[in-house]
Amino acid sequence: MNRLARSISAEWRKVRATKLWWVLAIVLAGYSAMMAAVFAFMFGSMASEMGGIAVPSQDAANLAYSSVSTFGYVIPLLFGALMATGEIRHRTLGLAFTYEPKRGIVLLGKVIVLLGIGIVLGLIGVIGAVAAAASVFGASGGDPMLGSTVTLALLARIIGAIAIWAVIGFGVGVLLRNQAFAIVLTLVFTQFIEPVLRMAASFWDWSAQLAKFLPGAASDSFVGASVMNSMSTVDPTMPASAQPLGIWGGLAVLAAYAIVAVAIGWATRWRRDVR
Repeated sequence: MNRLARSISAEWRKVRATKLWWVLAIVLAGYSAMMAAVFAFMFGSMASEMGGIAVPSQDAANLAYSSVSTFGYVIPLLFGALMATGEIRHRTLGLAFTYEPKRGIVLLGKVIVLLGIGIVLGLIGVIGAVAAAASVFGASGGDPMLGSTVTLALLARIIGAIAIWAVIGFGVGVLLRNQAFAIVLTLVFTQFIEPVLRMAASFWDWSAQLAKFLPGAASDSFVGASVMNSMSTVDPTMPASAQPLGIWGGLAVLAAYAIVAVAIGWATRWRRDVR
């Protein structure tokens, strides 16, 4: 077994040694199910009869299933941040560096494991969302579009986005170091600051251009559907520049956030002496 494989094995054992990953997985599944059911009801075939907006079956399914990444990305972000700050808080990082002196290998091992756990979290979130939304679509006579290649591709991109968010969270955790501060900042940014910025920025052309590059907006663009990005196409008062980046543009920006966050953490924190 080579050094990287040993590092990955050690990091995987650390993840399985705590309840954190599966507790957050349950939270993500429940949160995703709740939001997906709400959007399936809002945009499904019964929506117009209830005073809502009925959209084509594929669009309704996309909006419901994409709630996993649109709203649930806070969960992998938290997981990644806690993976970093937990090691610093409990001083286990020094042990990792003792067994593997090359810190770059330790960092790469953590990133690979985080991507793997992110895929697991994304898969569990997708299962929760699909189960809930499909039930609502079926009860209202709608089509959950589970046999559509468009839907399957969307679900795959959701899982990919969740995995990248776990790496971003790790980079943020390395930078912040303080666990309580990392938790508070993550929650405040994802649940308040960025949504408000995206809504406010859409009313001016210059700010709409910038808002497309916010991490949540890039994630939604990569996934290819979200309630927030759909507002830019539904509301005629929003400028054309508010249109999302597109799948590949969103992936590039989201991946850049992950790379930059980890790189800055490496340059400013990771190479310092462990205290």
